[in-house]
Amino acid sequence: MSTDRRTPLDRKRVADTALALLNEVGLDGLSLRAIARELDVKAPALYWHFKDKQALLDEMATEMYRRMVEGAPPPADTTWQERLLTSCHGLRAALLSYRDGAKVYSGSRFTGTLHGVEMEATLRLFTGSGFTLAQSVRATSTAYLYTLGFVAEEQGVRPLPGERRPGFDVGERARLLADFPLTAAAGADLFQDYDRLFEEGLAMVVAGVEARYRPGAAAGES
Repeated sequence: MSTDRRTPLDRKRVADTALALLNEVGLDGLSLRAIARELDVKAPALYWHFKDKQALLDEMATEMYRRMVEGAPPPADTTWQERLLTSCHGLRAALLSYRDGAKVYSGSRFTGTLHGVEMEATLRLFTGSGFTLAQSVRATSTAYLYTLGFVAEEQGVRPLPGERRPGFDVGERARLLADFPLTAAAGADLFQDYDRLFEEGLAMVVAGVEARYRPGAAAGES
């Protein structure tokens, strides 16, 4: 009789394994069968914990969020601008640490309520700074969607830091588009120096929120 005692299979162990495998095979190569092989179990065993792949992606996104906020509480004394910048920087860094991280995160539904802690604190900060609740939601969701979309495009070119997908050579692109000089020259600003591009775009989002809602102004003047 075998005395081998395996680590019990639970949702977290499956999600952890899936996230580790994600960096190797990407989202397209991530299947329940492949995850089961990594765990040395039969694929049907995973269906006790996840009814389908989307349910697993939901748990993976939740685990990504847990890791992102673990041990890094935002400063208590901060402005809404600082809060927005910190949140977006943290989200981008978290997504970039996984191949196809933005694709996994996008459209997934959190399986717990941990995100409510940070969201409640953020909305309290915004409403306390003069925003209405509706304005607070639109401001924060716009910054969130900007970050998610930016990283999705960034990972289309750089799947992981240090990697570059074939076909995104700026010089070759310029040669192919030589008949369209402005479009050709735009490549240097589209497919290089993503840190700078992200910062500039995020600064525009924050400035736009301030200009649009003028926190503290009467609702009729917004």
